[in-house]
Parts: sequence; C-alpha cells; structure tokens
Amino acid sequence: MSTTTSSSLQVSLLLSLFILTSLAAVSVGNFHQDFDITWGDNRAKMLDGGNLLTLSLDKTSGSGFQSKNEYLFGRIDMQIKLVAGNSAGTVTAYYLSSQGATHDEIDYEFLGNVSGDPYILHTNVFSQGKGNREQQFYLWFDPTMAFHTYSIVWNTQRIMFLVDNIPIRVFNNLESIGIPFPKSQPMRIYSSLWNADDWATRGGLVKTDWTKAPFTASYRNFKANACVWSSESSCVSLSTNSLQTSEWQNQALDANGRNRIRWVQQKYMVYNYCNDFKRFPQGLPAECKRSRFL
Repeated sequence: MSTTTSSSLQVSLLLSLFILTSLAAVSVGNFHQDFDITWGDNRAKMLDGGNLLTLSLDKTSGSGFQSKNEYLFGRIDMQIKLVAGNSAGTVTAYYLSSQGATHDEIDYEFLGNVSGDPYILHTNVFSQGKGNREQQFYLWFDPTMAFHTYSIVWNTQRIMFLVDNIPIRVFNNLESIGIPFPKSQPMRIYSSLWNADDWATRGGLVKTDWTKAPFTASYRNFKANACVWSSESSCVSLSTNSLQTSEWQNQALDANGRNRIRWVQQKYMVYNYCNDFKRFPQGLPAECKRSRFL
C-alpha cells in the first residue's frame, strides 16, 4: 500500500471516529439511560418515563444518584427545583467529581433555610484533593417555585458556573503560576439530598424541622455536551476533533458576560474566599491576585 493511500485511509478512519464520538458526546437526558440511583432506598425515584427524577430526605436517610458516564471536559446542564418551605438544615448537592485522595471536584451546594429566608448557593473547586475555594451567593429568584438551569462549563482554560445561562463564577487555569487545575481526571455527575444541620444553616444554629419531612428536590432536562470517557485513547481522540466545533471548548466571558457576572457578584455574593483575610493571615491564595472573576 502506498504512503498516500495509507494516509488517506487513516484520515477516513479518524473522520469516522470523529462522527461517531461526536454523536455520542451529546446526551439530552433520560434519567434511566444516563444515571443510577446509588443510595436512599425508595427515596430517590425516576418518574415520567425517566424524564423526571426526585430525591427525598426524611429523618432516617437522604438519597442520591450518579451518572453512568464519566466526563473529561464539557458543558453539563441540569434543571433543578429545590426543597420548598422550611428547608433549614438540608443540603442539595450537585457536582462533578473524580475519586481518591487527590480527586478533582466542581461543586454546587444549595444550603436550605427557614421559610421566607433565601437559599445560599455554595460553590467550590477542588484540584488534586485541595479545595478551600468557596464562593457563596443568594439567588435573584425563588429556586423552589420553578425549575432553573444550573450549568458547569469545563474546558482546558477555565471552569464557569452559570445559573439560567448567567455566569456567576469563573475559575481560570493558572497552572503557569503553580495553581493546580482539573484537567486529567474524568469526573462523574453526582447529586444528593442530605441532612447537614450541624453546619448548613447559620453555622448549625438552625436545625432541621423533621415535622416538615419528607423534603423533596426535583430534576429534569439533563444535558451533557461533553467528552464521554470510555478509554484514554477514545477520549483524547474526541478532545482533538469534535471539541474543536463545540462552543464550550473555548467559552469565555464576552462583554455581556462580564457585565452579568459583575452584577451577580456585586449584588448577590455573600462570601468570597479571596476576600477572607482572617482566614488567610499569611496572604491570600495566589489565584486571588491574578484573576478578577474566580
């Protein structure tokens, strides 16, 4: 076989792989297809033919689920309706995570509150087992009245947190100054509803009112436009081909995004580790000095 013919065949095979993996990479969710219920007995339920999933918490146990697939970079969207009424003491967690002592993790945690007081949206980023990068926000709507979309955009340059497509936080890749960045460990999607009344609401001062149980959170319209990790070679092939045509691959804040994140952080941010000088008396973490929107 000539060198030209061999090269043409390789290109053809790579193109075929690109098309197949591109199609596999976009999942518009059915919970039966995409997730496993991992704990909570019958407190977690898939309803409406897999189009709706609910998690419940009572005094005996909470509940949770995880994705069947692992992902390495992508955009993950989930619509969630949080526990209504007096949700004090409860935490609804929704996050990406790998496993092990040096795991990577990208967190949303919704900290419940007494009726009439707002939820706190807690965010964090772990890389190589190190977190301590918390930012917290109030939301500009009642997250218990309707479904809202909570998104994670994860590419090689940055991690973006978006609520109803409005950016609230960006964690940039600053490996150039020695800050670890999640880039090599595939992560699953996890979500759980659990009791954390030792810390979740006003530092643990407000306890869970079990007379209001069961507490229920609902999920729908999961979507993953991402690299599905099945083996090192297939994911790398996908990363170097189909991701080039994915908007999220190089997604960053444009002028409108910068205005929106500034609005959120000025009006709704209630805690930022980069402003916590008491916590870091020896000096703020290095990334706080280099990135405006963390």
